[in-house]
Amino acid sequence: MADAIPHAHDHPRAPDGARDGRDESHSDSGQASGPASGPTPQAPRAVLEGPDINRALIRIAHEILERTKGADDVVLLGIPTRGVQLAARLAGHIEQFEGAKVPVGSLDVTMYRDDLRLRPARALGATRLPSAGIDDRVVVLVDDVLYSGRTVRAALDALNDLGRPRAVQLAALVDRGHRELPIRADYVGKNLPTAKSETVKVYLNEVDDRDAVVLIKKEGA
Repeated sequence: MADAIPHAHDHPRAPDGARDGRDESHSDSGQASGPASGPTPQAPRAVLEGPDINRALIRIAHEILERTKGADDVVLLGIPTRGVQLAARLAGHIEQFEGAKVPVGSLDVTMYRDDLRLRPARALGATRLPSAGIDDRVVVLVDDVLYSGRTVRAALDALNDLGRPRAVQLAALVDRGHRELPIRADYVGKNLPTAKSETVKVYLNEVDDRDAVVLIKKEGA
């Protein structure tokens, strides 16, 4: 088990009522659902554009290959929504570099979240595991934005019900800080210092017809 992420067995569930600030459409980004209130958001500022995102994913793919010594036992699991597309892109880069296909799947964490009773009902995402499963494999969880860490904790609980990986690692396109749990990414595309009042949004061509990471500041916040 990678030392960067605590295994689900080692940490009890966080109490209901604690939020991770995850946007319904953008994972762990820091945007709450519901009617807007408080300070008015300013115009979004792009912190990463398409070429920047591509370079970050290429670098992460190389780092995964180096750390796992060729990625022979690696499984990439994307956390919906945009973690799924990022995982597929990483698999494409690894295949391009090594000539080997890395199994890719998705891991929905909805029912493992610690804020289920506090937020409106939401649609369940898809959990799709490779046919060989995850037992004794190195599972790399892929998310778009790492924030409080509560989404990753939920992912560890979900993994615990699906199998027993040899190790679990975490790749995030953006780490915006403000962790509430002792969780750290193994692979990061960009460390982005933010205020809690700010929102980070990731846009990907597969979902949004554009590639960008934008930072939204609230006026007067």
